[in-house]
Amino acid sequence: MRHSSFTLIAALLIPTLSVLADAPVRSLIQPVWQPSRSPIVSFRILFRAGAANDPQEKEGVAALTAAMLAKGGSRDRSYEQIVEAMYPMATSFDWQVDKEMTVFVGATHVDNLDKYYELIHDMLLNPGFREDDFARLKSDAINFLKVSLRDGNDEELGKEELYNQIYQGHPYGHQNLGRVSSLERLTIDDVRGFYRRHYTQACLVAGLAGGYPASFPEKMLADFSKLPRGRLSLPRLKRPDGPPGTRIELIERETGSTAFSLGFPIQVKRGDPDWAALELASSYLGQHRSSNGRLYQRLREARGLNYGDYAYIEYFPRGMFQFEPDPNLARRQQIFQIWIRPVEPKNALFALRGALFEFDKLTREGLSEEAFQATRQFLTKNVNILLQTQDARLGYALDSRCYGIGDFDAYLAGQLGSLTRESVNETIRRRLKSNSLHIVAVTKNAASLRDAILQSGPSPITYNSPKPKEITDEDKVIEVFPIRVKPDAVRVTPVDQIFQ
Repeated sequence: MRHSSFTLIAALLIPTLSVLADAPVRSLIQPVWQPSRSPIVSFRILFRAGAANDPQEKEGVAALTAAMLAKGGSRDRSYEQIVEAMYPMATSFDWQVDKEMTVFVGATHVDNLDKYYELIHDMLLNPGFREDDFARLKSDAINFLKVSLRDGNDEELGKEELYNQIYQGHPYGHQNLGRVSSLERLTIDDVRGFYRRHYTQACLVAGLAGGYPASFPEKMLADFSKLPRGRLSLPRLKRPDGPPGTRIELIERETGSTAFSLGFPIQVKRGDPDWAALELASSYLGQHRSSNGRLYQRLREARGLNYGDYAYIEYFPRGMFQFEPDPNLARRQQIFQIWIRPVEPKNALFALRGALFEFDKLTREGLSEEAFQATRQFLTKNVNILLQTQDARLGYALDSRCYGIGDFDAYLAGQLGSLTRESVNETIRRRLKSNSLHIVAVTKNAASLRDAILQSGPSPITYNSPKPKEITDEDKVIEVFPIRVKPDAVRVTPVDQIFQ
């Protein structure tokens, strides 16, 4: 979960190739330097530890530790004093925690580099760990889970619960901020212990970009080499294979719409042979915030069901707030997911069937040559949007270091260039299955939706204006499209039990 309180200063940035330096022998830190002539200096200080490292019954300690470092003050300065010192520099310091990564992000004008760096390196290396900061930030985490997610955001609630369901009993099996019950039990000693174990040289990938002095990286490495050497302790991950068949959770919440999230685990990540083919398939099905996607065209454009329907093969939190994914969410395991943005309850079952119909069609028929070529061309150009800022290029370079691949744009171009329509369709047939899905819905009157799903009766859609015959003929197929699920695999959960 990323917490950001400011917009980084915009600057005219000059693209450069990543310089992946070798750390001195005395240090285990992996540095990633991207020098340029930009007057803005960007920091991404990444520790390869996150929510998957949370001990059992202490879920949330990784995120709370990161919050204490970025929003809790150093040994010599209170958080209020740090904010006051950063104010005239028009900057801040933010954090993001995921399953296997915690990253601290900041930027400053080169004229303020020494003053800014003095603050942030003190925050990370000499944390204050004050009781009042701990109480404040723990309360913020609990309120985020109970209020912001449970009661205020159907779309993000459904997506996060989908991951919880797929990864039950797995190190990924809780929201990145933790669980309400475990957060309530955490103490400041738990935070101190997590910091000692995981904030070490062996876990650190230090990223720096912009027009910094030539001597600055050496100083940064020397400072952070004061951390204990430690060792990289990646959590052991089992395959998140649950019971066979489709499973549905309906979250009962007082809401005026119905949002669906559906997916299943895939053992594919960046750097794996099938990654590019699945990236192309998901883009064809539903590129985020793009009208090119098949789901968008058939559910929104043709039928006006909602304002977007998308597909992903990598974790993409906060998607309703942004157009592009954040970097530094790298994981060794991912899920394939489809996100059906909220629809009117009367059309909920039709919308779900419509998404399943299109997905099933993709798994059976694959892509046409025209669709393959158009999607590959789109992705080849879209990488320039992903990497359009200095901070994004730095973030992707850190991810590439952790995935063991080269610069992301060159990697993606090479992988896409090697694909054929036949190779993509063969990967789709092997990797994408439509008969064993996890489905999460956030809805009012969940019991009624459960009954409608199990009764398998028609769920026709009505329109306010006439539709082409091609659409209405297809509607007749969609409205009876089978959702094969056993009664005991469909359950209703009150919203106040989620993330508990």
